[in-house]
Amino acid sequence: MRNPLYVASVVAITGQALLLSRPVLLIYAAAFLAITFFLVHWIEDPALARRFGQQFEDYRSQVPGWWPRLPRRTP
Repeated sequence: MRNPLYVASVVAITGQALLLSRPVLLIYAAAFLAITFFLVHWIEDPALARRFGQQFEDYRSQVPGWWPRLPRRTP
């Protein structure tokens, strides 16, 4: 996935919320996810597309942004 640090941060905050029984941390995790999604979608990806052009578009089409791709099972 293209954004592993952002996803790991949300997972860590969510884990803390569950471990510490602090619902406010779930709100923080949701806000963090929304802000980082906005920054990636509207600022980071366009900047990378301008800098690397078709290479970045090829990479972007092959690598999921926020959800890891599970390996395919072969019989």
